[in-house]
Amino acid sequence: MYKRFLSEAKEKGRTPTTLWDDVKTTTDATRLLLDVFGGAISRELINTLKPKPSELVERCVVLLTDGVGTVLDFFAGSGTTGHAVINLNRQDGGHRKFILVEMGDYFDTVLVPRLKKVIFTPEWKDGKPKRMATKEEVERSPRILKILRLESYEDTLNNLELRRTDAQQKLLEEHPEFREDYMLRYMLDVESRGSASLLNIDRFEDPFNYKLNIATGTAGETKPTVVDLVETFNYLLGIRVKTINDVCGVHVVTGLNPQGERVLILWRKTKELDNDALDAWFETQGYNTKDQDYDVIYVNGDNNLENLRKADQTWNVRLIEEEFKRLMFDVQDV
Repeated sequence: MYKRFLSEAKEKGRTPTTLWDDVKTTTDATRLLLDVFGGAISRELINTLKPKPSELVERCVVLLTDGVGTVLDFFAGSGTTGHAVINLNRQDGGHRKFILVEMGDYFDTVLVPRLKKVIFTPEWKDGKPKRMATKEEVERSPRILKILRLESYEDTLNNLELRRTDAQQKLLEEHPEFREDYMLRYMLDVESRGSASLLNIDRFEDPFNYKLNIATGTAGETKPTVVDLVETFNYLLGIRVKTINDVCGVHVVTGLNPQGERVLILWRKTKELDNDALDAWFETQGYNTKDQDYDVIYVNGDNNLENLRKADQTWNVRLIEEEFKRLMFDVQDV
């Protein structure tokens, strides 16, 4: 038992105890999922997920956060942690956030639909809302549910494109004792160079249409899927994004990197906006004036922006392609 004086309890609320025998049970958690989904979820799936009562997680979150903070659940299951955070924010007007990580198929069939339903309204019965959320509940509900899908090991393998001559193939067949060493030291490094999963720099000429073959769920089948290079680069840089805008054919991102430098990132289709057009656009937007002062400017494709820098300015230009590849594969010191 954690000791706290009465005067402290009045200020800080209930004292946490070692034994919690007054919270709801897994039976209640099962009943809650049936209320939210109705006949769209089976008891067999619920038994597989083994959901926890949201009230139990709510109590944990209350003890760990004071209305703000980020709750991380690496094994999100049916999404109970997200449900609990949404409930708490509705109750006390808190600004907690959650990050849920899950790799099971029920991410799409249970976790995401559950969170969408709970965001819509707090009370459900047989898969239908019991009532509409009040104005106050709506204001205290999350406005954005962001989903990030990470490239898997299988996705990487599916996108390797090996380039081998007939002569090379014949030598491998004639000398099987060299095959393993060849695969580890040469094939994956050289033959697969330029594969989409290993970053094909040539495809950055149209960065908004970069595709990987992603598994569809059917054995062996894949589907070409557009990858968000802009978002990925933001994460690689570790920048705190301030603005994202599309300005006359250029996708513009501004923010601060971990070193505190002011960052400007410019994405374009290089065949539609060549260097002369980019220079004119840059001048028109006033990025080389004191009103628009940045420390680092990233841009995809070869460019002449350095030539526009004035004597009293210190910003420098870096190629997105080079920085992207360095951040992805230069891991010697990590």
